[in-house]
Amino acid sequence: MNTSLPWPDGAEVLPIASLRPVLDRLASLVTTHDEDAETIPGLAVAEEEVAADPPPALEQIVDELGGIALRGSRVLDLLVEDRTDVGPYTLLGDARTYYPLYETPDAAVVLTLDEHGTPGAVHGIGEDLSLQLAAPDLPTYLGLFADALEATLSALAERGPAEEDERKDRDEAAEQLMDAHLFAALLGMVEDVPAVDFAAAEGTEAADGAVALADLRGAALGTRVDPMDVDVPGDPLEMRLAWRERGLVIAVHGG
Repeated sequence: MNTSLPWPDGAEVLPIASLRPVLDRLASLVTTHDEDAETIPGLAVAEEEVAADPPPALEQIVDELGGIALRGSRVLDLLVEDRTDVGPYTLLGDARTYYPLYETPDAAVVLTLDEHGTPGAVHGIGEDLSLQLAAPDLPTYLGLFADALEATLSALAERGPAEEDERKDRDEAAEQLMDAHLFAALLGMVEDVPAVDFAAAEGTEAADGAVALADLRGAALGTRVDPMDVDVPGDPLEMRLAWRERGLVIAVHGG
């Protein structure tokens, strides 16, 4: 495993046994719909060296599965090779506190990591830098992803064989279907969603240097929080977010 980042070593490895049902389901979907979907090999089975640097807590899953591609586009990427701190990651700070699972030039889905490297909640980040709660943990997200992938592949199959469909039309249909079944609700493309406001952190036991907190414990999936609404001195793009309570409490720190 590539370990170019100084990952903390205090996290337990997420056991593959807890993910076996969803991994088997994803494998079955790809096998059944191999004209539209393919598996990205994990580190243990990849034929070429992979430059990805996943968190140590994901070691077992990324050995087996690198992700899922739909019509050639990665819709689940567990072996991200290029990390960046711009675009949807502008407010996120230390690269060791999150790991992308899906990204476009303007949006992303990220797995949160605590100071020990333990995986927590999954959030979608929209073009406006708002966050949407995707799942309380990685196994739940993978289950929701599998639901969306199955619905998408079934709809594509109804169009007929891939070789009889216009490639561009089928590619666009696949993207639109995954958006409709999963990503639109996570990447700020849906207007009427529940929202949680940031509250002032000053005077609370949980402040710990934060200026505002948003508590998503018990919130519905898809609930949105908007850090850009928080009033901080200076340039708001210089604020940084921190995760607490396994990524379900979002703290805003000034620049």
